[in-house]
Parts: sequence; structure tokens; C-alpha cells
Amino acid sequence: MTAPKSRSDRSMPLRDSSSERMEGTGSWDALEWTKIEPVSRSISYTNLEFLIEAEQVIVEGYGVVLVNTDEAGTLLVTNYRLLFLSEGTRNIIPLGTIPLMTIEKFNKIASKMQSAPRQSDKSPSRRLLQVIGKDMRIIVFGFRPRTKQRRAVFDALLRCAKPPRLWDLYALISGPSKFSNTNPQLRLLNEYFRLLGKGFSHASVSMVEDGSFTLSNDLWRISSVNSSYTICQTYPFSLIVPSCITDDDLLQASSFRARCRLPVITWCHPGTGAVLARSSQPLVGLMMNMRSNTDEKLVAALCTQLGGAGGKRRKLYIADARPRKNALANSAMGGGSESSSNYFQSEVVFFGIDNIHAMRDSFARLRDYLDTHGANSSDGMSSFLRHGGWTWGGGNLSSMSVSVSSLGDSGWLIHIQSILAGSAWIAARVALESASVLVHCSDGWDRTTQLVSLASLMLDPYYRTFTGFQALVEKDWLAFGHPFSDRVGLPTVSGGVNVPFELSRQSSTGSFSSSPMRQPSGSYGSQNPNSSHHSNNYSPIFLQGMGGFPEQDCSSKGDSSGLQLTMTSSQSIKFCWALSKPNGKRQICFLAFLVDLLDCVLSCRFGNFLCNSEKERQQCGISEASGCLWAYLVELRVGEGNSHVHYNLFYDPLKHDGPILPPAAALAPTLWPQFHLRWSCPTEAQAAEAEAECRKMAFKFSELQKEKEAAEKKAREITTAMESLSAELRDVKHVSSSAMSLAKRAGKESEALKRAIQSLGCKVHFSRSGDCTLDIENSLIVAPQKFNYSPSRRESESIMQNDEKSDLSVSITVAADDVAPGNPISRVCETLCPLRTRDGGCKWPDAGCAQLGSQFVGMKANFDAFDRLSIYDGYFQPE
Repeated sequence: MTAPKSRSDRSMPLRDSSSERMEGTGSWDALEWTKIEPVSRSISYTNLEFLIEAEQVIVEGYGVVLVNTDEAGTLLVTNYRLLFLSEGTRNIIPLGTIPLMTIEKFNKIASKMQSAPRQSDKSPSRRLLQVIGKDMRIIVFGFRPRTKQRRAVFDALLRCAKPPRLWDLYALISGPSKFSNTNPQLRLLNEYFRLLGKGFSHASVSMVEDGSFTLSNDLWRISSVNSSYTICQTYPFSLIVPSCITDDDLLQASSFRARCRLPVITWCHPGTGAVLARSSQPLVGLMMNMRSNTDEKLVAALCTQLGGAGGKRRKLYIADARPRKNALANSAMGGGSESSSNYFQSEVVFFGIDNIHAMRDSFARLRDYLDTHGANSSDGMSSFLRHGGWTWGGGNLSSMSVSVSSLGDSGWLIHIQSILAGSAWIAARVALESASVLVHCSDGWDRTTQLVSLASLMLDPYYRTFTGFQALVEKDWLAFGHPFSDRVGLPTVSGGVNVPFELSRQSSTGSFSSSPMRQPSGSYGSQNPNSSHHSNNYSPIFLQGMGGFPEQDCSSKGDSSGLQLTMTSSQSIKFCWALSKPNGKRQICFLAFLVDLLDCVLSCRFGNFLCNSEKERQQCGISEASGCLWAYLVELRVGEGNSHVHYNLFYDPLKHDGPILPPAAALAPTLWPQFHLRWSCPTEAQAAEAEAECRKMAFKFSELQKEKEAAEKKAREITTAMESLSAELRDVKHVSSSAMSLAKRAGKESEALKRAIQSLGCKVHFSRSGDCTLDIENSLIVAPQKFNYSPSRRESESIMQNDEKSDLSVSITVAADDVAPGNPISRVCETLCPLRTRDGGCKWPDAGCAQLGSQFVGMKANFDAFDRLSIYDGYFQPE
């Protein structure tokens, strides 16, 4: 699996040549090798979907055969990778697709075709191109003779896979794109703030410019003495040092260490005050008698007082990663190791880890062994392991650690075990004894970085998350100057390339035809048999450091069974996975996250790991000119969330919030299938059935969880709407009830008024106008008299909202049946007045009792005239 590629080819499964072999023109033997390939087959690949941003096709070859799997297809050389497409489907074949910067070396090879003995001289030779990758793969392409396609591809690889300048790399040509980077100095400061308990502070560009990042606590402080990289060019711009040490002391102490890499703090325990520190070897000289008072003072300051121990100072361990004999040999060149008698309360321990040259040779032997016995061998043959029906390696992967000879005497697992045991020992001293540990090797940027990063991952649960792991890598590997350009084989700032690509396999991996299983395929010979491996700096140190993370199968008792190096169970780290093996043991392995990380580093698609130091990356402006690897990995996980293959489904931070210390006896490493075996034996690298099924169920559970959350959200919205409607309904009911009460009250008043008027002989009429009208009928007067009554505004609104049938407008008609024509007021007076005379005369002519001057119907009595009236005036006439 190649990480820096489009999302479409990430999901393509690896193919096993034993079960899927192409037929017809796709077969190696069926190709007509004497036929000249026509030139008119050129196709434009500008808009093809498998090309990533800014990727351009330079050379293309047709009818090319991938010898490993006997597949025919089209081979493209782009400015980013070597791309192999299937002849029939035009799909990307992952095994034959490799980024240019992942290629360690390539070589042209010629071999004879198998033929009858008498026709051996007439048989044409195969034109082969061998490509050896830094990611454990060895692939061979076969070209048709007389087509000059192999030369075209080879020349393109010489130009593109060996760029003369740093700025010719794809990472800087493509630019930052959507995976834009932020200032790595700010991320380093934020990690420093977290270590000092100042996590509430956030770094800014102004802090870096004005030097205001020098925060401190009771024990440690951040120093800006190296802000211009004047003390040490391979150290970061800011350093954590003891608070009692001045910047002048740091300047003096730096001269006593190789490459001025003085002792500084890389991790500190928030509770006990114990620290992990790192440096390079001291310059004690051949006689081991050179000393530095400031260096001894700086190292002694790491031994702070133990809390609650009555002023007792903690112990200091000086962990020298080298073998003792190597340290003594370095003293002849001015280096060496510390003497415990010169450093306060200290003990010197040697871990015996070999140097970069031994690691490079061991890696080459391991790669050659895997290619020889794998299913997709570069010689195109099927070995007895592949056709015998056995699992790769004679039974299972754990058997690979039984003896070194089972891996072709590569010694790779012994090197891994030394690193794991040393890291576990360091973590145990810090966690169990509250001791401080100073770690160094020769220069302090290879083995020192491996030990410190692994020990920190064991001690700090934050580093076992995605963001924490990024902070760990950026701090201990990038900021503290692991020389990635030298170790990975990239152009440096000065413009040189550290790895010659035109190298034969003879020097580092043995002869191509050394394996007896390859002899039947023909006589192989290199065009450059005398070329040698001139790279003294290339070494898979970062790959080996990541190799300390994968699965470790062991036979511990109890809960420790199946310990991973950095965890006691599958719940302790966010980006690992638990597997159940047939032998009943439990394994923890890292899957796609670390594989994708390593592939991105080796391919140089992004600029995070370019150059040899923080200073060089800052001078070149790498973070602004290229994309960010971390942003790319985040982008991969965004779509699927926690169900993405990077996530550990069993991760539980609450259960593992402290250090994890596996016993050294349990650290029996095996190969990392997902990385070491994915090309040579893809079936072993594939996830177990239980894992695949569990991840499938987890994905389905995640989808159901999303549907459940959506349903709950919709239910909450519906509940809220129902509550709102219920409140509105209650208000409407309240208004309706009030209106009904007012309507009933108004209705009763109207009925009472109607009955009163009708009792007077008047007619009452209701109308919608809101007026109360009284009509008095008279033959002489056509227009009725209107007496208006308007209800109050509140009563009107209530009544109108309640019922349109309730009408408070009243029309009253007063009619007299036996009145003489005349004044209607007189008729009313004569009709209604109980004291009227028989002849129709009025006894109170001045009373005006029939005047309708008010808003109600009735008689207005003239009380003044009534007072003046004497009883004798009406009833007792004079005789």
C-alpha cells in the first residue's frame, strides 16, 4: 500500500499472483519479444483521475510486464512516482506503483530466455529493470527488446528519482495545496507549555519574534539562548532547561558535547519532577580525563529533590545507547562516555545498540530474504513455500523470532529488541524510581531519538493519541535534528544528494542470482557489476523507530498476555488494533496509520520531513512552500470518523491514563506484517478475518449511531414544535373562554334590554354595525328615529372573536296602534302617560316627559313642574 496516492487507489486490494494470473497478451510467455512496439500508442494522461495534483506524465512504456506477478500493463514515469497500470482494466497495480523518492536504487538487467539447447544463441535476452524500494519491496519490470522503452524509463528515473536540488522535489513543486501547513515552531512551543503545566498559554508568531515564550515553573524554564541557532545548529530554537541554569552556563556547557548538543530536557513528569533529557556524547578524550564544570553542573541540576523525602536528591541514570566498545573507540577521536564519579549521584548504563551502518546492512538482508521467500518474488518464480501450502515463514509469524537464521541472518529483530528493551528500561526508571535519565549516543540524533520517543510514548498517555503522537514526532525527531535528508536519501539544502541511485544489488544484498530458486529463470547479470554503495549516511532509522510500535507477540501471564511494546491492552492507544491469533495469544498491531505515515515520509509528497534540521527548514520556508503531512492524514479520517481504519475501536483513555511498562522479558518482537510483508506476502499482511468483520460491524454501528442521532434530533425538534403548539392552543382556549363569557354576558344584557323595550311596545332590531337603533313608526314620518348605542371596545372585540351570531347592535321600533295623527312625541306621551285626560289633553304641558334626549328609551319627568303641581289642580275641580 502506497500512502501518497489518490483515494481511489488506496482502497485497491493487493493481488496474489498464485491465484490471479493474467492470460493471453497479459502473460509473460505470451508476449512477442521480437516484435517492435509501435510508437503511435501514446495517450494523453493529463486528465486521468488517478493523477494527483500537479502530477505530470514524463515517459510511458507499453507492453511492460511486472515480473513479480506476471502481469502486463503500461508503465508511466511521472514527476512524482513510477505508475503501473493493468493492460486490461487500466487500474493501478499497487505493487508496481512506487513514489520516486521511495526508490532506494534501480538497475538495468539482461537475462536469457529459456529455449532449446541448440537455439540458445538465437534466443533474445529479456530487457529487465530492477527497482529496489525503501519500503521493503523489490520489483522487476520486463520490456520488449528493440523498443528502447527501457532506456527511456531508465533515463527518466535518473532525472526524476535523483533530483539535483531540494527545490526539484515534488513536495515543493506541487506547493501547499489544500493541505496547508502551520508554523511548526508554534506547535513545539505549545508542547513545551503543556510539559511545564502552562497549557492555558498558546504560542503566537509575536512570541517567537519578541522572545516572550520563555515561560517557567518551579523547576524548569524555556530558554531562548538558541533562538538564532548560534549555540547548536541542529537543536530547536527553544530549549527546556533547569531554572537554576543560566544562559551563560548553557553556552559554556555546549562546547563539551559533540556538535554542541548539550543536555536539555525533552520530557518531564508533572507530578514527581523526574525528567527525560538528551544530548550527544561528552568530549572526554582518549584518556577519559577531560571534564567540564558547567556540563557537570547542568547534568546535576537534572537531579532535583524528591518530594517529601527530606531533601533527598533523586538518582540520575546516564543511558548510553552504544555498545561499550564503540564508546571506547569514539574516545580515540575525542569523544567517549561519562564517568559516574564525575557526575553527581549518577549511574552509566550501556544499551549496546549498533550504529546506522549496521542497521542499513541488516535492513538490506531482511529485504532480500523476504523477497526470496515471499509470494511475489522479484524473480517471477514460485518457491516451495508458496506452492507447499504453508503459511509464510514455516507456520506463523511468531516463529520468525525463534532464531535469527529463520530471517536469513539479517539480525533485524535483534536490533529491534535492543531498542525496545532500552526504551522500556528508561520508562521504568522514570515511572518506578522517579529517577531522571539522560540519554545519548554519539551525535544524539539517531539511537537517542529512538529511545527517547519510545520511552515518552510509554510514560505519557497524551502521546498515544493522534495529536500527541504528532507532537512527539515533531519534537523528538524533527525539532531535535534527526537528519532526515541524510537518512532517507534526499537532496540537502546545499544541493547534493546523499544516495546514488545507480547502484547494483551486489554490494548490499548479494548477487541477484544468488538464490538457488532463481537459477531456472535465466542468467541474470548487472550492467554495472563494479558499482558500489557509496552512501554512508542512508539508514532506515525512522522506519526502525516506527518498527518499535507494531505488534509484539509474547507469552506473559495474566493481563500482560499479548503485550504491545507501549501498552498492556488494546485500549491504551488510539491508533492501534487488537488481533486474535490461532495460537491463542493476543497481539497488538498498528495498522494503516503508521503505514501511511511511513509511506508519506519515504515518498516526500509533503515537506514536513525534508532537510536535516529545524534551522534548514526555517531558512528554506518549507512549511509555507509545501503541503502538510499531518493535514493529509486528518483529511483521510474526516469522512469516516471513528470508524476509519486509523482508529482503534477499543481505545479507552480512562482505563490507561498513566505509564505503561511492559516487562523487558515480554519484548520478543516479530516482523511487522502490514509493512514488512505487504509486498512480498500480501496474504500475511492482510487483516485477520475477525478484525475485518469487527471493523465492518463497527462501521455499520457507526452508521446506525448517526441515524439514531439524526432521529433523536428530529424527535427533539418535533417535541419542541408540539410544546409550542400546545402553548398556543392553551392561549387560544383561554381567549375563547373569555370571549364566551363576555358573549354570554352581552347576550343576557341584550335579552334583558330587548324584553324591556318590547314591554314598552317597541320593536327591537339587531344589526352588524355595532349601533343600537330605535325606530318609532309613524305614518307621517318615513325615516325612523335612531338611538345609537355602541358597546365598549373590549366587549366588541371579545364578542366578535367568539361568534358572529352574537350581535350587540339593537334596532328598536316604537309603534302605537290607536293614536291620532299628529306629533309623534305627543302620541308617545299620550300612549305612555298614565295621567293623560280622556279628551287627550296633557295635564303637564310643560313637563316634556316624552322628550327622547337620552340614550335609553323612557320618559324624562320634569321634576320641577311636578313639585309645583298641586293635587287639587287635577282631581278636585272647583264646584
